[in-house]
Amino acid sequence: MIPVAGLEILPPVFYARDALVVARDLLGKLLVRDDVALRITEVEAYRWPDDTASHARVGQTARNAAMWGPPGHAYVYLCYGVHNLLNLVTNLDGEAAAVLIRACEPVAGLETIRARRGGLSGRALLTGPGKVGAALGIDRSWSGNSLFERDGLHLLDQAPPARVLSGPRVGIDYASAEHRKAPWRLACGDTIWVSKPTRLTDRS
Repeated sequence: MIPVAGLEILPPVFYARDALVVARDLLGKLLVRDDVALRITEVEAYRWPDDTASHARVGQTARNAAMWGPPGHAYVYLCYGVHNLLNLVTNLDGEAAAVLIRACEPVAGLETIRARRGGLSGRALLTGPGKVGAALGIDRSWSGNSLFERDGLHLLDQAPPARVLSGPRVGIDYASAEHRKAPWRLACGDTIWVSKPTRLTDRS
Protein backbone atom coordinates (compact mmCIF):
# COMPACT_ATOMS: atom_id res chain seq x y z
CA MET A 1 0.00 0.00 0.00
CA ILE A 2 1.48 3.37 -1.02
CA PRO A 3 1.60 5.73 2.02
CA VAL A 4 -0.22 8.55 0.23
CA ALA A 5 -3.65 8.49 1.87
CA GLY A 6 -5.28 11.89 1.81
CA LEU A 7 -2.98 13.41 -0.80
CA GLU A 8 -4.80 15.09 -3.67
CA ILE A 9 -4.15 14.52 -7.38
CA LEU A 10 -2.75 17.60 -9.09
CA PRO A 11 -5.50 18.93 -11.41
CA PRO A 12 -4.98 19.94 -15.08
CA VAL A 13 -4.98 23.64 -14.11
CA PHE A 14 -1.76 23.07 -12.12
CA TYR A 15 0.09 22.43 -15.39
CA ALA A 16 -1.51 25.26 -17.39
CA ARG A 17 1.23 27.75 -16.46
CA ASP A 18 4.69 28.66 -17.69
CA ALA A 19 6.97 25.61 -17.64
CA LEU A 20 9.51 27.25 -15.31
CA VAL A 21 6.81 28.06 -12.75
CA VAL A 22 5.45 24.52 -12.94
CA ALA A 23 8.97 23.08 -12.72
CA ARG A 24 9.63 24.74 -9.37
CA ASP A 25 6.22 23.71 -8.04
CA LEU A 26 6.79 20.08 -9.09
CA LEU A 27 9.70 19.67 -6.67
CA GLY A 28 8.58 17.47 -3.79
CA LYS A 29 5.44 16.23 -5.54
CA LEU A 30 4.82 12.48 -5.91
CA LEU A 31 4.79 10.54 -9.17
CA VAL A 32 2.70 7.41 -8.76
CA ARG A 33 2.12 4.38 -10.94
CA ASP A 34 0.68 1.16 -9.48
CA ASP A 35 2.79 0.27 -6.41
CA VAL A 36 5.59 2.76 -7.17
CA ALA A 37 5.69 6.28 -5.71
CA LEU A 38 8.58 8.65 -6.40
CA ARG A 39 9.27 12.07 -4.90
CA ILE A 40 10.37 14.47 -7.64
CA THR A 41 13.78 15.91 -6.75
CA GLU A 42 15.16 17.37 -10.01
CA VAL A 43 13.53 18.85 -13.12
CA GLU A 44 14.29 20.89 -16.23
CA ALA A 45 11.93 23.42 -17.84
CA TYR A 46 11.59 23.66 -21.64
CA ARG A 47 9.70 26.86 -22.31
CA TRP A 48 7.43 28.45 -24.88
CA PRO A 49 7.83 30.12 -27.35
CA ASP A 50 11.51 30.56 -28.23
CA ASP A 51 13.55 28.12 -26.13
CA THR A 52 16.25 26.86 -28.53
CA ALA A 53 16.81 23.81 -26.33
CA SER A 54 13.19 22.66 -26.67
CA HIS A 55 12.07 19.90 -29.01
CA ALA A 56 9.37 22.33 -30.13
CA ARG A 57 11.96 24.61 -31.77
CA VAL A 58 11.51 22.64 -35.03
CA GLY A 59 7.71 22.95 -35.00
CA GLN A 60 5.17 20.21 -34.44
CA THR A 61 6.26 16.71 -35.43
CA ALA A 62 5.06 13.17 -34.82
CA ARG A 63 7.68 12.86 -32.08
CA ASN A 64 6.84 16.01 -30.13
CA ALA A 65 3.08 16.20 -30.80
CA ALA A 66 2.20 15.65 -27.14
CA MET A 67 4.16 18.78 -26.16
CA TRP A 68 1.56 20.95 -27.87
CA GLY A 69 -1.06 20.08 -25.32
CA PRO A 70 -3.32 19.90 -23.65
CA PRO A 71 -1.42 20.52 -20.39
CA GLY A 72 -1.41 17.85 -17.71
CA HIS A 73 -0.37 15.04 -20.04
CA ALA A 74 2.83 13.05 -20.46
CA TYR A 75 5.36 13.57 -23.23
CA VAL A 76 7.67 10.55 -23.45
CA TYR A 77 10.49 10.31 -25.96
CA LEU A 78 13.30 7.86 -26.62
CA CYS A 79 16.81 9.17 -25.97
CA TYR A 80 19.85 7.55 -27.65
CA GLY A 81 17.54 4.75 -28.76
CA VAL A 82 17.54 3.34 -25.22
CA HIS A 83 16.09 5.60 -22.52
CA ASN A 84 12.44 6.62 -22.20
CA LEU A 85 12.36 10.15 -20.78
CA LEU A 86 9.28 11.46 -18.99
CA ASN A 87 8.17 15.06 -19.49
CA LEU A 88 5.04 16.73 -18.12
CA VAL A 89 3.26 19.03 -20.58
CA THR A 90 2.65 22.59 -19.36
CA ASN A 91 1.39 25.98 -20.56
CA LEU A 92 -1.82 26.53 -22.52
CA ASP A 93 -3.07 24.18 -25.23
CA GLY A 94 -1.07 24.90 -28.38
CA GLU A 95 1.94 26.34 -26.51
CA ALA A 96 4.52 23.57 -26.73
CA ALA A 97 6.30 23.39 -23.38
CA ALA A 98 7.15 20.71 -20.86
CA VAL A 99 9.12 19.83 -17.74
CA LEU A 100 11.60 16.95 -17.88
CA ILE A 101 11.77 14.78 -14.76
CA ARG A 102 15.51 14.34 -14.18
CA ALA A 103 15.65 12.61 -10.80
CA CYS A 104 13.47 11.24 -8.03
CA GLU A 105 13.65 9.71 -4.57
CA PRO A 106 11.90 6.38 -3.86
CA VAL A 107 8.90 6.59 -1.54
CA ALA A 108 7.16 3.26 -2.17
CA GLY A 109 7.57 0.16 -4.34
CA LEU A 110 11.32 -0.20 -3.86
CA GLU A 111 11.32 -3.88 -4.85
CA THR A 112 9.54 -3.07 -8.13
CA ILE A 113 11.90 -0.17 -8.79
CA ARG A 114 14.98 -2.33 -8.18
CA ALA A 115 13.62 -5.11 -10.41
CA ARG A 116 13.05 -2.63 -13.25
CA ARG A 117 16.53 -1.18 -12.68
CA GLY A 118 18.37 -4.49 -12.82
CA GLY A 119 18.79 -4.95 -9.07
CA LEU A 120 20.64 -1.68 -8.48
CA SER A 121 20.37 0.18 -5.19
CA GLY A 122 21.07 3.63 -3.79
CA ARG A 123 21.29 6.82 -5.86
CA ALA A 124 21.98 4.85 -9.05
CA LEU A 125 18.31 3.83 -9.09
CA LEU A 126 16.77 7.21 -9.88
CA THR A 127 19.34 9.97 -10.47
CA GLY A 128 18.89 10.49 -14.20
CA PRO A 129 15.87 10.91 -16.48
CA GLY A 130 16.27 7.53 -18.19
CA LYS A 131 16.41 5.88 -14.78
CA VAL A 132 13.15 7.51 -13.74
CA GLY A 133 11.42 6.28 -16.89
CA ALA A 134 12.71 2.76 -16.32
CA ALA A 135 11.68 2.75 -12.65
CA LEU A 136 8.14 3.73 -13.62
CA GLY A 137 8.04 1.12 -16.39
CA ILE A 138 6.94 3.59 -19.06
CA ASP A 139 7.72 3.83 -22.77
CA ARG A 140 6.64 6.02 -25.69
CA SER A 141 3.15 4.54 -25.63
CA TRP A 142 2.56 6.67 -22.52
CA SER A 143 3.07 9.88 -24.49
CA GLY A 144 -0.21 11.80 -24.43
CA ASN A 145 -1.60 10.01 -21.37
CA SER A 146 -3.24 12.19 -18.73
CA LEU A 147 -1.51 12.72 -15.39
CA PHE A 148 -4.62 13.09 -13.25
CA GLU A 149 -6.33 9.67 -13.41
CA ARG A 150 -5.75 7.50 -10.35
CA ASP A 151 -5.65 4.25 -12.35
CA GLY A 152 -2.67 5.40 -14.43
CA LEU A 153 0.46 7.49 -14.03
CA HIS A 154 -0.53 10.46 -11.86
CA LEU A 155 0.89 13.13 -9.55
CA LEU A 156 -0.04 13.79 -5.94
CA ASP A 157 0.35 17.02 -4.03
CA GLN A 158 2.92 17.20 -1.26
CA ALA A 159 4.83 19.91 0.57
CA PRO A 160 7.61 21.68 -1.38
CA PRO A 161 11.25 21.45 -0.31
CA ALA A 162 12.62 24.05 2.09
CA ARG A 163 15.50 24.83 -0.28
CA VAL A 164 15.60 24.93 -4.08
CA LEU A 165 18.79 24.72 -6.14
CA SER A 166 19.10 25.87 -9.74
CA GLY A 167 21.57 25.82 -12.60
CA PRO A 168 21.94 25.25 -16.36
CA ARG A 169 20.25 22.34 -18.08
CA VAL A 170 22.18 19.25 -19.18
CA GLY A 171 22.99 18.00 -22.70
CA ILE A 172 21.81 21.01 -24.71
CA ASP A 173 25.00 22.01 -26.55
CA TYR A 174 22.92 22.69 -29.68
CA ALA A 175 21.01 25.55 -28.00
CA SER A 176 21.91 29.24 -28.07
CA ALA A 177 24.38 30.53 -25.48
CA GLU A 178 21.56 32.32 -23.67
CA HIS A 179 19.57 29.15 -23.27
CA ARG A 180 22.58 26.96 -22.45
CA LYS A 181 23.29 29.23 -19.48
CA ALA A 182 19.70 29.77 -18.35
CA PRO A 183 19.16 28.41 -14.78
CA TRP A 184 16.17 26.33 -15.79
CA ARG A 185 17.27 23.12 -14.04
CA LEU A 186 15.86 23.00 -10.53
CA ALA A 187 16.42 20.56 -7.70
CA CYS A 188 15.48 19.96 -4.08
CA GLY A 189 18.16 21.17 -1.70
CA ASP A 190 17.26 18.67 1.00
CA THR A 191 18.24 15.38 -0.63
CA ILE A 192 21.11 13.42 -2.19
CA TRP A 193 18.78 12.21 -4.97
CA VAL A 194 20.02 14.69 -7.61
CA SER A 195 21.71 13.64 -10.85
CA LYS A 196 24.32 16.38 -11.37
CA PRO A 197 24.60 18.56 -8.25
CA THR A 198 27.93 20.24 -9.02
CA ARG A 199 26.51 22.99 -11.27
CA LEU A 200 23.62 23.89 -8.97
CA THR A 201 23.45 26.84 -6.57
CA ASP A 202 21.03 27.76 -3.79
CA ARG A 203 18.41 30.24 -5.01
CA SER A 204 15.65 29.56 -2.51
